[in-house]
Amino acid sequence: MPRVTTIVRKPAVKADRVVDTVTLDHEARNRRHAHLKAEGGTEIHLDLDMETTINDGDALRLEDGSLVQVKAKAEGLLEVRAENPLRLMRLAWHLGSNHGLAELTNDALYIENNPALAELARGQGCTVTPVERPFKPERSTHVCDHDHHHHGHEHHHHDHAHEHYDHKHEHKHAHDHDHHEHGPGCGCGHHHHHGHKHDH
Repeated sequence: MPRVTTIVRKPAVKADRVVDTVTLDHEARNRRHAHLKAEGGTEIHLDLDMETTINDGDALRLEDGSLVQVKAKAEGLLEVRAENPLRLMRLAWHLGSNHGLAELTNDALYIENNPALAELARGQGCTVTPVERPFKPERSTHVCDHDHHHHGHEHHHHDHAHEHYDHKHEHKHAHDHDHHEHGPGCGCGHHHHHGHKHDH
């Protein structure tokens, strides 16, 4: 049985090297080890050395250099839409917090078709429609990106508070200075110190 250890990404796939096609669902396209049977009968032993996602149009390179191209299988999904984009954003956040899978497009979310997720989506005020399409969910790194953005926001808030404090401090200093100009004979220690520095 031909062993596959290399994935050729779609832009590098040469059509004249493709000898067969295999249609895989999302789960199968994320496996490192599997026995697959292509549509033309080619049997493949998938043996990848690292975690990766095989995308629609990529190919599995056999030991003789020939390729078996991968097609993403249409799956039963839920198409989630909302009149207010914020609702979709909230749903995506909830899914991310629960490690749920979601494919994001400009105007819809696509999620796995199960009653719990459908209920969650409707609870966020979204409309849910069953569809059949290939499932290409976002990779989990977007959670990390969101987390960094969150910390950045906190940092910005801290800067703002610091600037606000400086502004008050400058205002207070200006007020004190003005007060001393109008009352040069007050004799307070601060005024004397200020005058000494000025003379020096």
